[in-house]
Amino acid sequence: MNQLFDRRNFIRSAGLGVGAGILGIQYSCRSVKSVVVPPAIHGFEDTGSTPATAKVWTPVSERKIRVGLVGYGVCRFAAQFGFQNHPNVEVVAVSDLIPERCAELARVTGCRKTYPALEELVKDPGIEAVFVATDAPSHARHCLEVLNHGKHVACAVPAIWGSDQLEYADKIFETVKRTGLKYMMYETTAYHEDAYGMRQIFNAGGFGKLIYSEGEYFHYFDTALDSFNGWRAGLPPQYYPTHSNAYYICVAGGSFTEVSCMGNRSIIPHLMPENNPYKNPFGSEIALFRTNEGGMARMTVAWDIPGYSCECGRVSGEKGAWWNSPFKGLTESNELVKTLDLLKPPLPPGMPAGGHGGSHGLLTEEFVRSILLDRKPLVDIAMSLNMTVSGVIAHQSALKDGELLKIPQYKYWE
Repeated sequence: MNQLFDRRNFIRSAGLGVGAGILGIQYSCRSVKSVVVPPAIHGFEDTGSTPATAKVWTPVSERKIRVGLVGYGVCRFAAQFGFQNHPNVEVVAVSDLIPERCAELARVTGCRKTYPALEELVKDPGIEAVFVATDAPSHARHCLEVLNHGKHVACAVPAIWGSDQLEYADKIFETVKRTGLKYMMYETTAYHEDAYGMRQIFNAGGFGKLIYSEGEYFHYFDTALDSFNGWRAGLPPQYYPTHSNAYYICVAGGSFTEVSCMGNRSIIPHLMPENNPYKNPFGSEIALFRTNEGGMARMTVAWDIPGYSCECGRVSGEKGAWWNSPFKGLTESNELVKTLDLLKPPLPPGMPAGGHGGSHGLLTEEFVRSILLDRKPLVDIAMSLNMTVSGVIAHQSALKDGELLKIPQYKYWE
């Protein structure tokens, strides 16, 4: 088998350089190697730390983008994605509603300037871009606030939260289109080694039309994980769908057009409707989608299946498939894939690959380059909404015992 398909080569692709920290222009910032998060959070294992020896990072600019970081809750997200380590970034301000957390975020990112809330930070004229890592129900409102203050925005998943925010999806989409500002959702699956490889093969025509895709996000919650205002307690599984939906949308760049979804009524107390603010009865939701290619996708999000945690997926096309192992297909496609570079991009020296399959650093590298090169980011506003809104509609379907529902569509304008 060609060495491109050797799994060890894929693991090497995550990349972790070594080096000193950065010195900011206005505020002294130092590198941070790691930020401790609670062990109960699946996916934060630093599985991407093997050095990327196959590729060398090449800078595209000497300019530093002035970034504000917001949100240092239970996941410590604002410091998890390496902004403070990127040579083209200066972290000029940070914010969290809880003063002690705000101070800690400033300490671990080496930033001296703090704000008590996002609404104050976005008024800072020295900030060009903001990473929104606040509570999920506030993502849409906060991202719109950032955009309306003329700043690029990167956002933790998901892009919107529930049926009540569907109109926010349209507002954010139109605002990004009108302003020309960058919006990128930090979907970690986009840079899992398998999903990255799948995307390169799909774009080269190796799969042909995708006939069937599967994605799974299993994260067992026998008790509710701590969260701001308790937003994680009993949350509908398909309100957090991007880690599974990405195994079609981040591979093919397409969308889901309709859905039938079934839910499992859980015996776990906080997943019972009388015990959570969403009145959500489901601990697991399995969605069957029709894709815009005319194919099918089965996407699962589950909180109540013990003994198994994963963010994983598979794709099958007319010419070949990636099914729990590297690509196998028709002779023509196999020969094509041998010519492709399936190793993930390199990272700057000193930039951690991070958790979620070594995706953290690459998401920030992609967002930074989209600004420096003035181009569309990989997980753009259309892709972000197509991944998220489809989950919201899937939950509506589950509440209607699997009724087939149409899904709003978002298409990038370029």
